[in-house]
Amino acid sequence: MTLYNYFRSSASYRVRIALALKGLSYEYIPVHLTRGGGEQFNAAYRELNADALTPTFVGEEGQLLTQSLAIVEYLDETYRDPPLLPASAVDRAYVRSLALQVACEMHPLNNLRVLAYLKQTLEVSDEQKSAWYRYWIDLGFSSLEKKLSSDKRTGLFCFGDTPTIGDLCLVPQVFNAQRMLVPLDSYPTIVRIASHALTLDAFKKAEPAAQIDAA
Repeated sequence: MTLYNYFRSSASYRVRIALALKGLSYEYIPVHLTRGGGEQFNAAYRELNADALTPTFVGEEGQLLTQSLAIVEYLDETYRDPPLLPASAVDRAYVRSLALQVACEMHPLNNLRVLAYLKQTLEVSDEQKSAWYRYWIDLGFSSLEKKLSSDKRTGLFCFGDTPTIGDLCLVPQVFNAQRMLVPLDSYPTIVRIASHALTLDAFKKAEPAAQIDAA
């Protein structure tokens, strides 16, 4: 198995956590998203991923997959232990809704190419760019905090006491918020869950600072 990814990419981070939780070995190929204008735009990489995004996953039989949650669900269906989704259909839908809230409603508005467009094309100031980032973090985390703090299914993790794809999305988003100095005092449940997750070896192994391309 091969994972083309960038150490600070939250989408790549999700997949690294899944691989670590499943105990799967893989070749790590860095794709630097800012060096030289972005290695994701190189012709060779775009042959693998036409969207010029990370991650890109190549399976044991040469299967080529993109989009982090699609990769995670493929891994979960192919390598069953430990499961990253609950047993019942309604609980699976709930956990997916948590993951998608981060992956579809929050992360796309604050990813690198959007921030680059704001700065380079729309010529917003650094202060305005930071305000944009904080606004979408606060909007998403306010809703997510309300759900997690009030739902009886919340445990040490987003759902119960074992990791699910909800945590795979939450932890990288918390990392991003902290890196961008977004105050998180209003989101104690989110911070508690992310902090607990990072006590597990699998989450530690997947952290950006632990990757070979960390700089």
